[in-house]
Amino acid sequence: MQHAFRVFRRPSPVAACGRAGGPGGGRLARLLALWLLAALAALPVRAATLELREVRALLGEDGVQLSFAAHFALPRVVEDALLKGVPLYFVAEARVYRSRWYWRDRQVAGAMRSWRLSYQPLTRRYRVNFGSLGQNYDALPEALGAIHRTIGWKIAEPERIRSGERHYVELDYRLDTSQLPRPFQIGIGGQADWQLEASETVPLQDVSR
Repeated sequence: MQHAFRVFRRPSPVAACGRAGGPGGGRLARLLALWLLAALAALPVRAATLELREVRALLGEDGVQLSFAAHFALPRVVEDALLKGVPLYFVAEARVYRSRWYWRDRQVAGAMRSWRLSYQPLTRRYRVNFGSLGQNYDALPEALGAIHRTIGWKIAEPERIRSGERHYVELDYRLDTSQLPRPFQIGIGGQADWQLEASETVPLQDVSR
C-alpha cells in the first residue's frame, strides 16, 4: 500500500495578506512604498552651491557702487528644465545700512536687479534678458558668464551716506523660484538642487576723498 505525503509550507506574511481577501496585499505594498519614500527622504542631500566672491562696495562722487562675482554651475535637474523650455530667473538684492550703537542699524538705501535665462530650441541658443536689454549666446557657459559678474552697480545716491559714520552693504543673490510657472513651483518644492542662493556682507569703502 502506497502512502502519499504532502509537504505543508508556512505561507509568507505578504502572501497571506494577499490571499486574505486581496486588498490586504495592496495595503501592505503601499505601506512598504511609503516607508521606502520616507527612508529616502531622510538621507542627507547635498545642496547646490553658489559662492559670492570679490564683493566690493565703494562710495564715490556718484554714489555707492557694488561689484561682485557669483560662482555656480547649474545642477543637472535645473539645466534639464531649462532645455525643456522653463526660463530661469536670477535676482540680486543689495541693502545699504548705517550702523547705530544706540539702536538697530538703519537701512538707508536698497536696490534690486534680475536676469532671465532661457533656451531657444529652434536656434539652439541661449538668451539672457536684463531689463530691456537682451543678448543671445551659443553655449550655456557663455550665457551664465553674463549673469555671474556685476561691476559698478549703483545702489545708492551719495546723499544717502552720512560722512564720518560707518556703513555696510548686505548682498543676497539667488535663483528665484517664485517666478517659475506655478505648477512647476509645486513640483520642485523642497528639492535641494533648486536652492541656489548666497549672502555676503561687506563694509562700505569711501574712495571719494
